[in-house]
Amino acid sequence: MTITSIARLSALATALISGSLLSGTAGAHQIWLEQNGQAASIYFGEFGDNLREASPGLLDKFTLKNVSWIAAGAKKPLQASKTAGAFVLNGKVAPGETIIAEENSYPGWESKKDGKVLFSIWTPAARIVADHSAQAPALTLDLLPTGTPGQFKVTYQGKPLAKAKVGAVVQSGWMREAYSDEQGLVSFPLPWQGGYVLEVHHEDKTGGERDGKKYDHASYVTTLSLVQPQGVAPLPAPAPVAPSKDHG
Repeated sequence: MTITSIARLSALATALISGSLLSGTAGAHQIWLEQNGQAASIYFGEFGDNLREASPGLLDKFTLKNVSWIAAGAKKPLQASKTAGAFVLNGKVAPGETIIAEENSYPGWESKKDGKVLFSIWTPAARIVADHSAQAPALTLDLLPTGTPGQFKVTYQGKPLAKAKVGAVVQSGWMREAYSDEQGLVSFPLPWQGGYVLEVHHEDKTGGERDGKKYDHASYVTTLSLVQPQGVAPLPAPAPVAPSKDHG
């Protein structure tokens, strides 16, 4: 395990002992989509570290009721069935199609700053595509292929998001980071054959309301999963990291 991985897990454990995932720590985890020949599945953990949370455990904090398949302007809801290690969907993507998922019910938490109690929420989301076909924004914080291989677009509430840090990682742990430009565009080399997960974070301190409860701070993390058919043969994935223990 890398030093970064150990630091992330240590931070996660500290947050769990306090009863909830905190904003900065939650950002170390992500949800992402993978697909086999039969169906797509949603995982929670850290793709680049081969960490997949389980049930019973942190996976049980999710409901994943907002999952959809989109193609050629058509949109239909998908069901997410929880297993011991993932949520399995009753659908998959083909070229030109996409599946999106957004968790809008993850438990919020209170914290104190300068003697004031603040309520925060965390919204993880994920998208998977089968090719580089251009897609339209559909998630609150979205990360989209533009139609040009290696180029992607970041949007927030449907509008381009500039200066957003985006990371691209493969299962072996290889990673690159870049920032979006004024049009929300960001580009990466995709040298490896196989699966990539791209990730973007955004913090919104304007406040709002969710499920009838006001919040002061919102944190978002969204991933985009894709498979590169050509390239250098991938390096082996690291040994799986044991799922975290849920103290909350």
